[in-house]
Amino acid sequence: MSRTSKDTELARRLSRRNVLGVAAGATAATIIGTASAQAAGRDRGQGPGDGHGHGHGKGDDHGHGKGKGKPVLPPGRLGIQLYSLRDQISTLGFAPVFAELEKYGYDEIELAGYTQGSAGPITLAQLKRLARDHGLHPIGSHVGYYDDGNPGAYTFAQNLERVLDDAQALGLKHIGTPSGPFRYGSTVDGWKRAAEDFNIYGAAARKRGMKFYQHNHAEEFSFATDKPRVRLYDVLLAETDPDLVHLEMDIYWAYCAQFRFSKRADGTPAPLDPLKYVLKHPDRYPLFHVKDGVRDDSTRDGYRMSDVGDGDIDYKTFLSKVTNRTHRGRSYHHWQAEHDNPVDSLAFARKSSEHLHSLREGRCGD
Repeated sequence: MSRTSKDTELARRLSRRNVLGVAAGATAATIIGTASAQAAGRDRGQGPGDGHGHGHGKGDDHGHGKGKGKPVLPPGRLGIQLYSLRDQISTLGFAPVFAELEKYGYDEIELAGYTQGSAGPITLAQLKRLARDHGLHPIGSHVGYYDDGNPGAYTFAQNLERVLDDAQALGLKHIGTPSGPFRYGSTVDGWKRAAEDFNIYGAAARKRGMKFYQHNHAEEFSFATDKPRVRLYDVLLAETDPDLVHLEMDIYWAYCAQFRFSKRADGTPAPLDPLKYVLKHPDRYPLFHVKDGVRDDSTRDGYRMSDVGDGDIDYKTFLSKVTNRTHRGRSYHHWQAEHDNPVDSLAFARKSSEHLHSLREGRCGD
């Protein structure tokens, strides 16, 4: 089936089903039944697409909604961080959740643990096969950086080889941590030490054909306690080997950091533009978290987290510039939808895919 046909089919299915009228109020048995029916009669020709689903944004000034131009989202590159769906996975298990993600047009998944709670045990081989059966490519996984008080902890610092063994068993191309490099404090030297750790993990991952990465929150863009004119994130970039240590920009948290850390403690300007970091170092950012927020200057972070498409972050511009203005931009980067605490996690997953597939470059003439 051609990509255009896939796009049309996905759009038809999304608009027809109003899928989360089922998911929001469905019982576990209903969703599991849907998954079983799909497993019995799956048509793998119906794949992810660029869609014509309705955007959920607030207006054209944010580039939301349909258009007739080139899709902003590269084909085959839409993923979702499964942390957003942890409530469903822990009760229903991976199988029915993957069945829903397949219907919503996802291509990839980023893992955040390999267990499924009350749904029972699952092996890594079973998890890998289950993802494959639903057309989902496991692209990466989040593992803790360190737990120095627990030598048996499942972290990079305490059990590097075990972490890499599991990642390799799942066929991952990326293995990373959502932990900030604060193991040795918030000084420049402390972050240099953390960078040394990351270089070690990156070298070990590279030997196995994987890329090690770090995922940011807002605090990584704060300033060193001993040198308040130095941004800690810049220390990380400078002290890690770009061939060994990669980055997953959480775009939402980066924009929260822009709100919080565009001035130093003494009030002097310290401009922070998340997009410029990526355009300056595009090969360091194979992965992104696509997370949205409604601007609210009364809050600490300047945003209130929302479903993708319901907020004020201009993803049309961000994705367009990264994919079109960086080397191998449309084939190198992977975009993972995420919400830390969605009201309805399956509704979030459906809406995020629908919105991102709807974005077209031609609408506002980027």
